[in-house]
Amino acid sequence: MKFRNDPQHLKGSLAALFTPFTETGEVDHDSLRNMIRWQLANGTDGITLGGSTSEPGSQTIEERAAAIRTAADEIGDKAPFMPGTGTAKLDETLELTRAAVEAGADAAMIITPYYAKPTQEALYQWYATVAREFPEMPFVIYNVPSRTAVDVAPETVARLFKDFDNIVGIKETTKDFEHFSRVMHACGPELLVWSGIELLCLPLMALGGVGFISALGNMAPRAIADMYDAWEAGDLVKAREIHYGLHPLADLLFVETNPAPSKWVMAQRGLIASDHVRSPLISTTDAGQTKIKALLAEGEQYLTSVDDFQITK
Repeated sequence: MKFRNDPQHLKGSLAALFTPFTETGEVDHDSLRNMIRWQLANGTDGITLGGSTSEPGSQTIEERAAAIRTAADEIGDKAPFMPGTGTAKLDETLELTRAAVEAGADAAMIITPYYAKPTQEALYQWYATVAREFPEMPFVIYNVPSRTAVDVAPETVARLFKDFDNIVGIKETTKDFEHFSRVMHACGPELLVWSGIELLCLPLMALGGVGFISALGNMAPRAIADMYDAWEAGDLVKAREIHYGLHPLADLLFVETNPAPSKWVMAQRGLIASDHVRSPLISTTDAGQTKIKALLAEGEQYLTSVDDFQITK
């Protein structure tokens, strides 16, 4: 909780963790703790949990809240913790956000309400309600139109940022790079902005982005932290070298639906006990595994070692 009063600590390399499950489908809290310890040992500047990579739609609110409590307990004050607490329903979003506040999370990331396709005014009212309910909690808008069928307009982001001191940033998961620029132009340099598109994380830094929220962090936290550190140090050659070197692993994430490929990789490497994903997702197919292995061979040097964090099955 020590970072809650200073959202600037959310800068850097933040890993967007998947939720590990046991072979029978329960949330695997032991594997989650192991993942977090491994992350913190390998340069990750902060942890997020509960975004799209975490399969939130297949979990109950209590399951998500319990995972948040486990993560908060494991992280403590070692790094900022920013769980995703949004759902398609306002009452559930408030309930899950309250659980994050009580667990000691430093900020919360709220996805746009999916499926309903609200207007811009409705989106404003949605975020305004959450911000008013928890005035001491920093919030980050999570805009991912490919999954929610709604896009937060730059003008709406600017309105929220102006009206609520505790709305501090946005994670933009869109390939429309012009959209990033318009959001940042409308809000000014104080807005914290991250890309949720792996290969746009580094380019966004040139516009004023504050770091990476990366699903690739599930496999390569050290490389992603090194890429951020290289950028901050002005070593653009090294930053670009890592960026391009990570291309095969970025492609690997989406050989089949994220997070199934990365779960399979990390279960094979022993970081988690099982690669189980919940319906409607399925575990990686034989054909998918063949493609994953080829991409792993290309990007192997950027994988982070798990030797000291292997789980005994």
